[in-house]
Amino acid sequence: MKKIISVLVIACGLLAATTAKAQKIAYIRIDDMVSLMPEAAKIDTLLSKYQTDSLNGTLNNIVQEYQYKDSMLTKVDTSKTPKQVLNQLRNDVNVLAYQIQNWQTLASQAYQNKQQQLFSPIYDKVISAVRTVAKEKGYAYVLSKDVFLVAPDGDDMLPAVAARLGVKVPPALLQKSSGKTNQ
Repeated sequence: MKKIISVLVIACGLLAATTAKAQKIAYIRIDDMVSLMPEAAKIDTLLSKYQTDSLNGTLNNIVQEYQYKDSMLTKVDTSKTPKQVLNQLRNDVNVLAYQIQNWQTLASQAYQNKQQQLFSPIYDKVISAVRTVAKEKGYAYVLSKDVFLVAPDGDDMLPAVAARLGVKVPPALLQKSSGKTNQ
């Protein structure tokens, strides 16, 4: 009985090893595919407008509010102003000063949130196409070429996914994607 179980375990191990070797591997740079999508250019324009209109406009408003409230504390006779109002003004000035000093970080976070919000549907669309192409072509694993320093050979899925999404791939990107360059 022990021999039969041992033989079954060894047979299952050999079958698993054989199956693992037969599985196809492919790779793709998702960001390259997203950058080729027609919607990406529109989103880049929207993000540029968001940067100019919203973020830079917000900074200007914060600076103006800071200057106004700071002037109320320094230029106006505060002896007649109630303590609660003065404390609130000081608190507001401190918060605004913090926002101005850390504006680059705050604006960067807001920009990244907006970027993620706008690009999320495109990433979903590309990932869905990658899954469909992988299934159609029988790939067991699809890797991101950017993540692995060393990986087994595999097929580049960028042309197939681009075709599935109806997007033309520039020849330079095809060379970059396959690792071939004209140096």
